[in-house]
Amino acid sequence: MAWNEPGNNDKDPWKNKGGRDQGPPDLDELLKDLGNKFGGIFGNKPNRNSKNSFSGIGLSIVLILAAVVWGISGFYTIKESERGVILQFGEFTGVVEPGIHWQPTFIQRVIPVNVQTTNNLPSRGDMLTEDENVVMVEMQVQYRIIDARNYLFNVTNANESLAHAFDSAIRYVIGHTKMDEVLTSGREQVRQSVWSELEKIIEPYNMGIMISDVNFKDARPPEQVKDAFDDAIAAREDEERFGLEAEKYALSVEPEARGRAIRMEQDALAYKQQIVLAAQGEIAKFEKLLPEYQAAPKVTRDRLYIATMEQVYSKTSKVMVDVEGGNNMMYLPLDKIMQQQPQLTLPYSQGLSGSAQTPVQSTNTGPNKPPGRSDRFSRGDN
Repeated sequence: MAWNEPGNNDKDPWKNKGGRDQGPPDLDELLKDLGNKFGGIFGNKPNRNSKNSFSGIGLSIVLILAAVVWGISGFYTIKESERGVILQFGEFTGVVEPGIHWQPTFIQRVIPVNVQTTNNLPSRGDMLTEDENVVMVEMQVQYRIIDARNYLFNVTNANESLAHAFDSAIRYVIGHTKMDEVLTSGREQVRQSVWSELEKIIEPYNMGIMISDVNFKDARPPEQVKDAFDDAIAAREDEERFGLEAEKYALSVEPEARGRAIRMEQDALAYKQQIVLAAQGEIAKFEKLLPEYQAAPKVTRDRLYIATMEQVYSKTSKVMVDVEGGNNMMYLPLDKIMQQQPQLTLPYSQGLSGSAQTPVQSTNTGPNKPPGRSDRFSRGDN
């Protein structure tokens, strides 16, 4: 039955004994009962006479839990590629290295900054050249953070400031360059100039940024004249290609010509030296022969004559013999004699069965010297 029905002996769960018009239960008594229960758990005897015992214990527990949570929440980790910038009540106090650290929560704040990753910042737009033409230029800058403090606090937004400086440097360089150079042969010079100009712009701000590289991505003329510029670029490339081919041909031909010239020069020097040495040898030979000639002129003349004739006849196959006492000269066809020589030798004849094979001798039918006649060659006269 309900607690307020008749016959329930007025059992009011709110301890409102016998009084239906006494109001809500006493909150202080309820808190006191809870405090006594918690005090018994921690070893304290419940003190029913003290109304503030629960309030003090509960506050202590809350403070302890809050201190534990506050202490745990202060641990943080800085990665290997990062540096932590410490702010104490908003004021810079230092930079921490990678690792696990602790900070007093709500007192200090740590901002991690990546100092190893290379960041890319693109920029593109239509720009006016020196010769008053419009080109669309697209470039990209690569940078790395080298000082975390300067990167965060020297300018309001370092990335945005770098983007403005990069765009300004590109427009300045393109504005001082002709359109043909931007589109064809002057791209490398434009890239270097933009890099140099960008470093000059950001240097006074000391943003803690180092420029790693500047890439020239693309440069295009307006769409209305794009075909004409494509033809001009193709012609320029053909010109460069033909020039390189001509240079390659010159480099291949010139060394060969130089080699031939050196070889001819060396051959001429060798021939000169050969002739000189041969002449010197002849001179030395005649100088050695002169004393012998002076001692025996006839013998020396005969020896010279015989040696000369031997040298001359060794190179010819025809000999003319002048016979003493006659008007005719005898002709010796040595070449015909040598051609007929193999035909004069007969093969071995085949004898009777069981008999030995005997060679057949042949007699040379060449011209013989007539008896009782002599020539000047046999006598050694000249």
